[in-house]
Amino acid sequence: MMRSLWISKTGLDAQQMNLDTIANNLANASTTAFKTLRPQFEDLMYQTLREPGAYTLGQATNPDGLQVGAGAKLSATERINTQGALLLTANPLDVAIKGNGYFQITMPDGSLAYTRDGAFTKDQNGLIVTQAGFTVGNGITIPSGSTSLTISADGVVQYTLDDPTKQYTAGNLVVANFINPNGLLATGGNLFLESTASGTPNINVPGTNGTGVIAQNNLEQSNVNVAEQLVQMIAAQRLYEIQARAITASDQMLQKIGQL
Repeated sequence: MMRSLWISKTGLDAQQMNLDTIANNLANASTTAFKTLRPQFEDLMYQTLREPGAYTLGQATNPDGLQVGAGAKLSATERINTQGALLLTANPLDVAIKGNGYFQITMPDGSLAYTRDGAFTKDQNGLIVTQAGFTVGNGITIPSGSTSLTISADGVVQYTLDDPTKQYTAGNLVVANFINPNGLLATGGNLFLESTASGTPNINVPGTNGTGVIAQNNLEQSNVNVAEQLVQMIAAQRLYEIQARAITASDQMLQKIGQL
């Protein structure tokens, strides 16, 4: 079989996965706190027919080797963790992290997850939860009858009752930071899990140890650049077409050989 057929096939696979990544970015252009994924490619194994520096017939060393590549593959998808724009809202339970870090979420089985999505709400017991009903932090409860709710830049959650001049503290929002946030495992629902690659979480008061501060009445928007993604989509489409033409050319060459 001609090498070019297999090489072109790997190119088709790589560009298909590239397009899948771009499509996912575009689909999440309106997802709260979504971070753009950037595909990373690498070349495959080479067949060395002549090593660089090998002796020629004249006993001189060849400055160039003879290697034939086997194509390319998508090796990783890097998450671009730049700050998304903040959208001002009228909901006091909408909070955004302005800077680095993740909110800590307690799952129903007691395990911990992490998110940048601060579109929180209250359940029937006044517990602050995510839109999916997962507990924020270790559990912060706002009693019924509270008349106002404030969340400070350092994460202190306070409310008032009948006397608007007297504030009560319900709890504190903390921010988790990771040595390698790109190593977090995305599970959907705007949630991430700790992994070996991410390292263990470092829990901090917002605004300390390099973490961001809390911005109440704000939501972080997706950092997807739609125009940039559309340009990359066109480029991926063209590269896919070129690889398909290479397969056609290889097939035509094989037909010529068969006609001899």
